[in-house]
Amino acid sequence: MRFGIKKLVALCLSFTLMTSISACAIEEITIEKDSVVTLNDCIKIALENSPLIKRFKYNYGVSKSNVGLAKSAYFPTLGVSTGYTFNDSTSSGRFRSMTNRNSYNVEASLNQLIWNFGKTNANIRMQKFNMITALFNFDDSVLDTIYEVKTNYYGVLAAKAAVDINKANVQINERNYQRIKAYFDEGIRSKIDLVNAEVNLSDSKVTLVDAEKAYKNAMVTLNNSMYIAFTPDYEITPTESFNFNESTYSIDLEELDRKNDISTPPPAASDAMLTSTVEKTDILTDYKFEEFPYTFEKAVELAYKNRPDIKAYDATLRAMEENLLYIKREYYPELSASAGYGYRNMNSTSSFNVGVNLSSSINILGKKHEIDAGKLQVQLAQNEIDMLKQNVYFEVQNAYVNMIELERQIPLLAVKVRQTLENFELADGRYAVGLGDFIELQDAKVQYNNAQHNYVQTVYNYNVARASLEKAMALQQDVTITIEDVN
Repeated sequence: MRFGIKKLVALCLSFTLMTSISACAIEEITIEKDSVVTLNDCIKIALENSPLIKRFKYNYGVSKSNVGLAKSAYFPTLGVSTGYTFNDSTSSGRFRSMTNRNSYNVEASLNQLIWNFGKTNANIRMQKFNMITALFNFDDSVLDTIYEVKTNYYGVLAAKAAVDINKANVQINERNYQRIKAYFDEGIRSKIDLVNAEVNLSDSKVTLVDAEKAYKNAMVTLNNSMYIAFTPDYEITPTESFNFNESTYSIDLEELDRKNDISTPPPAASDAMLTSTVEKTDILTDYKFEEFPYTFEKAVELAYKNRPDIKAYDATLRAMEENLLYIKREYYPELSASAGYGYRNMNSTSSFNVGVNLSSSINILGKKHEIDAGKLQVQLAQNEIDMLKQNVYFEVQNAYVNMIELERQIPLLAVKVRQTLENFELADGRYAVGLGDFIELQDAKVQYNNAQHNYVQTVYNYNVARASLEKAMALQQDVTITIEDVN
């Protein structure tokens, strides 16, 4: 089958191409030390570094060459040959003779396809649709890269917020420990309260170490999505919909073996009561998000219109249709013209010929099965499009529902953070004057801490859900790249 041979050739070309790519040194764009990096900066770095995007760029180049190869069938074929013959013969017997003949010849030929009843045109169109498919595959890889960087960037911001929350929690437990220790020394509180305060302080420090490890891992994942290694210390900035009190937060992945001693007792606190410097610090400030401008129905419509993978499948269907047309037209003969010139020095003769040829050679039974297979390839391509559109519908629906629900949860969780803070302050005040017990105080503190984590996690989930919806709809991005921009 022609289509099977075509796929085999494409596979060989892809393997050769991937081998050559791996052997070449790809210039990597890195981040300078102590630089401040935004989300758009990270996306731009990933798009310029991504070897996957480069692979689709090269595949597009191969498919473009295949178009030229198909068009070359209309160009004449030139043939040239020459030869030299040495013949030395001796006869024995009564009349012995010896013959020595040397000769050479030169021949040239020119063959030109005149018409093959549209077979070449069908092949050219098929290769053009394959080229269009490669272009849309490139666009799809760009969308995937942008979404991956966004998700990992938001993951770093969420991990950073977790570090901030746990740092505040350690400070709360340090102050609480110092206060209870002072109460214990005065005989106001029991030993069990002091021991519980020490345990809570140790647990909060362990949790902080885990949060810092998670933050470093999130940074490694972000660097991986940008295809950069050996990254120096740099800072990332929050986004408008994921903002912090600190505008930047840095991490040095080159000093992973550095050890910090967290086992020493906390320093003496200047006051014995809780203050508002830590507890009332909002993890997220100036949080805002733009209302999504499209209804669900419009989102699905735009997805069907914009998705490069749907366009790629459509182009593949057209290519299969042209392939079937090519197979059917192989029943027709080919009309060609030829011209040739030859010279032989043996008799000092030369010849010139011109001819027109009409030829056809076909295995009728084999061609019938090839046509049947070609029809099935067309049906298969159409079925893939139908299945993809259904998957796109549910993908958009799922992302849209997630985004809307999370959008509704965010303000409610922000209120819950304030409520649990107020409850914590009340419990702390009751404990300070002897009206509340230590368990009540700890429950209030845990509720406040969990409310902050839930709030940050929901903001992270919302940003990821919105990025997922934008990807599912293939919306135009602020930072992108075209196939002409790839080196």
